[in-house]
Amino acid sequence: MKTKVAIIGAGISGASIARVLSKYENLEVHLIEKAPDVGWGVSKANTALIHGGYDDDPEKYPMRAKLCIRGNRLWHQWVKELEIPHVWNGALIVALKEEDFDELEKLLERGRQNGVPEMRLVDREEVFHLEPNLTREAIGALWVPIVGQIGPIPAVIALVENAVANGVKTHLETEVREIKVENGEVKGVETNNGFIEADIVINAAGLYADRIARMAGIDYFEIHPRKGEYWIFDDDVPGPKRVLFPTPTPISKGIVVTTEISGHLMIGPNAQDLPPEEKENLATTKEGLEQVWEGAKKLWPQLPPRSKVIRTFAGLRPEPTGGDFIIKAEEEVWGFINVAGIRSPGLTSAPAIAHEVAGIIENSLGIELKEKEKWNPYRKEITHFFMMRPEQANEAVKKNPAYGKIVCRCNNVSEGDILEAIERMKFIGVKTPSVDSVKFRTKATTGTCQGSFCRPKIIQLLAREYGVEPWKVTLKGKGSEIGIGDVKALLRGEEA
Repeated sequence: MKTKVAIIGAGISGASIARVLSKYENLEVHLIEKAPDVGWGVSKANTALIHGGYDDDPEKYPMRAKLCIRGNRLWHQWVKELEIPHVWNGALIVALKEEDFDELEKLLERGRQNGVPEMRLVDREEVFHLEPNLTREAIGALWVPIVGQIGPIPAVIALVENAVANGVKTHLETEVREIKVENGEVKGVETNNGFIEADIVINAAGLYADRIARMAGIDYFEIHPRKGEYWIFDDDVPGPKRVLFPTPTPISKGIVVTTEISGHLMIGPNAQDLPPEEKENLATTKEGLEQVWEGAKKLWPQLPPRSKVIRTFAGLRPEPTGGDFIIKAEEEVWGFINVAGIRSPGLTSAPAIAHEVAGIIENSLGIELKEKEKWNPYRKEITHFFMMRPEQANEAVKKNPAYGKIVCRCNNVSEGDILEAIERMKFIGVKTPSVDSVKFRTKATTGTCQGSFCRPKIIQLLAREYGVEPWKVTLKGKGSEIGIGDVKALLRGEEA
């Protein structure tokens, strides 16, 4: 008989756990997410870095220190298996004054302690060889070649597609309201869509992990949101080749300057601690954005005019009591595993967290995991017309003329790309058609015009493929419907 596992939260941690647990034939895995699509919580808005593992003090934060470097190594394999957009461009932690080298020496030593390979200090000449347009104030840096960048939501989507292909069941738009515990053992979760039976409940609920834990009677930690704000520039603005950090201070890692995976210069984040009740506060502030701008100028003085900004946004990180990841089977409630407080470097650590959880199921819960004979580690990336060579594009259009119709002109996204995205949305159980679901799979609406041109056509395609009226298509799930109804009903003489 199979052991039933319910994972609460389909962010980068929950999705990674689902993928790893899909390897085992004696587990029946359910992935539960309250949002209409996967990866829309903490995983959606961050710096998208695969960190090097030099930053976390193993004495203060042993779980972060251990899992960050393991996660980095695993991502090098996972991005290939799952065809996730990525770049391994390395990071420079830049020294602007002589005393910065004291801090860089400490980071170098900590990195070696944590098992980070190939780190070294570089002088002024080499730093400009690695990043020619860096501020002229730079006098050297710590060079960490294993740092990289990925698309965080494309990564979550890839993980979930692969997990579903290997038998995981998704439950989207499903909010957990109660955890059923009998005689000190987990029995399942009560949701807005009914009861889901489970022998093991894994709490990977991001900002809400403390609330989920309290439903099981576990209340020794609290999660408060830490807000970070960002600017993104048009893709014709040159950005750095490397990920650029200032030398950290006791208060902050500082403002990062990077070229994100789609080729846009991005600066941020700052860090503002919010009270626990502000878990949905994604508002940007004038003061916060100015702080980011001024911080970025110290490393990248040639910031473009603000007319080149295409978007500002904020993300929230789940800061736990004590600062370290909380990953453990809770003794008071058999079958309840916390994966809580997954703040930075959570994205980096996610694959290692997933393996850690599999180890907990075997070692702490005593369930022997039996590997499937035919587990498939591979998943193909969605077709992107803008990445095709001319001969490939011609071939694609011959096979399917929809690839010849460009819907998003900023990013050269075709109707064929969008139709494939919609198919993939349905494959993982997306029930409510939304423009954001298409955006995160295709890059449509993320260019200079931010969807002003292509959004109406995307809405038409979603309405047709989901069999709903266009005004019922949403921007990002129920409550964000694009229209108010059929405004021509009166013209046709119908009652409104």
